Amino acid sequence: MKFFKNLLIFTGVVSIGIGLLSFYTGTALLHPLIWYILGFMVFVTALAFYVSRLGVGYDPDNFQLYYFGSMGFRMILSITVIFIYIYMYSENELQFVFNFFALYFLFTGFEIYSLITNFAPQLKKQN
Repeated sequence: MKFFKNLLIFTGVVSIGIGLLSFYTGTALLHPLIWYILGFMVFVTALAFYVSRLGVGYDPDNFQLYYFGSMGFRMILSITVIFIYIYMYSENELQFVFNFFALYFLFTGFEIYSLITNFAPQLKKQN
């Protein structure tokens, strides 16, 4: 539960940053669908953490397998969303991709930090 609380706090901070950027720059820097991208990133981050947590619960020795599997799933899902957007819409594609990957890397960094702080003590106990 601590992860999801931290995810909510992190999402709030990112939302404030997006809101401020949107207020001061309008659509010059941010794509109009930025809020949907943010929601997608929150969902995918929570799902990836849940899968990693289940994997550690079932088989703590193969933490890397579950973690990299969830990261691979996240990347494939993200690339699929980008391709669908580029295929269906032909406006501001580059801006969409830059905004998408900015949030992708922010949430990936958050997930890595959270996984290291949450699972490192558990993995050390087993060794």
